[in-house]
Amino acid sequence: MAEYVLNVNGQDYTVNVMPDTPLLWVLRDELGLTGTKYSCGEGVCGACTVHIDGQAMRSCVIPVSSVGGGAITTIEGLSPDGSHPLQIAWIEEQVPQCGYCQPGQIMTAAALLAKNPDPSDEDIDGAMNVICRCGTYQRVRKAIHRAAQGG
Repeated sequence: MAEYVLNVNGQDYTVNVMPDTPLLWVLRDELGLTGTKYSCGEGVCGACTVHIDGQAMRSCVIPVSSVGGGAITTIEGLSPDGSHPLQIAWIEEQVPQCGYCQPGQIMTAAALLAKNPDPSDEDIDGAMNVICRCGTYQRVRKAIHRAAQGG
C-alpha cells in the first residue's frame, strides 16, 4: 500500500491503495465518484474516460501511481449542476438510450471541443472512440455540433 494525493475535480484527496490500482477503482471505490463507468477493463470501450490535465484518458488502465500531480476531472467535475454545454446538448438531442457510456462520451467530447471548438463530422468521428452498444453515434455527433455552436 502507498499513499497518494490526487487532485480530483479541483479538490485534493489522500488515498492509501496499492500502486497498481487502476484510477477508475480509486475514483469509484475510494472517492465515491461513480459517474465514471467500468465496462471493458482494457481501455478499449471508453466508458471510463476522465481528463488528466485536460487529456481524455481511460481510467481503467491507468495505475494510480502514474497519475502524479495531474489534475483529474471526472463527469461529476465537468459541471456539478449539469449546465455544461455538452450536457445540455446531450439532453436536447436525446443522445442517451441506456446511458451507460454517456459519461465517457461526454468527457471525450469535452476534450475534443477544448482542442477543436468547431469540429467537422470527420473530426468528431475520429475523436469519438467510445463504444455505444445502443448505437447513438448520429445523435452524439449532433449534440457535439450543438454544443460547439453554443447550444
